[in-house]
This record gives sequence, C-alpha cells and structure tokens, in this order.
Amino acid sequence: MEAEIDMKRLTASFRLLTSTLAMSLAAPAWAQSAPALSLELNAAQPSEKGCRLTFVVNNALGADLSKAAFEIALFNQAGVVDRLTVLDFKDLPAGKTKVTRFDLTGADCGKLSRVLINSATECAGTGVEPAACMRTLRTSTKTAIAFGV
Repeated sequence: MEAEIDMKRLTASFRLLTSTLAMSLAAPAWAQSAPALSLELNAAQPSEKGCRLTFVVNNALGADLSKAAFEIALFNQAGVVDRLTVLDFKDLPAGKTKVTRFDLTGADCGKLSRVLINSATECAGTGVEPAACMRTLRTSTKTAIAFGV
C-alpha cells in the first residue's frame, strides 16, 4: 500500500516537473523574440594606428537598418573620458549578424577601462523609429573592458 502511494506521488511529481520544464524551455524563445539590436565588444587589439575594436552586431529589430551609428566615450584607467568618437556601422540587414572593426587612431588598448555608448547618432530604416537603436540596445563584452550604455 505504501509503495502504491509513493508511486502516485512520484508520478504526480514527475508530471509537475515535466510541465515546469516544458514552460521554462518555451520562455527563452518568447524572450528572444522581443525586437532588439545586440552589440558585443568582441575584441580590443593593438593595431598600426592605435587600438582596433571588433564588434559583433545582430539586428533583431525586424527591419533593415540603412544606417546605424553610435557616439561612444572611451575611458582611461583612471575612469576619465579620454575621447568621444562616432562609430558608423553602416547598414545592418534584419536578422543578420555582422562583424565590424574600427581602428581608433592613437588609442592604447591596454589603457582602455570602459567603452560607453553615449547615444545613437543615426538609426534609420524603413519603419524604424530613430530612438529604436538605443531603446532596444543590448550590450555585452568578451573583453576585460567594461562596455555598455
């Protein structure tokens, strides 16, 4: 009799666990469907000109961007703004991932502590609000340099 009760509890627990697991697996797909522009600082390497920043960009806004550009602030090791500059990512087709490199003349990668996205200076595309690039922006970094908004 006890084995029968334990088997019923085990079966009920298993059903609860599998339904919970099914819902949790569905959640990331729903969460990822929200329109977003993802910008990853993927690498910072010395170059002949100074410092080369490599970005991986994914346009999941649901519309092509004919132009996307961001003003960034570069901070030195003391946390002081070293310079402001604009990075022009040009066109970003919908649903596409793109790798773009920028050589920052005179910058020393070893002395960069933070890259801050100050604003989107351009965010244009058919049916795209100019504020969409900043409003939906998701940032990440694969470097030791802090990166974000």
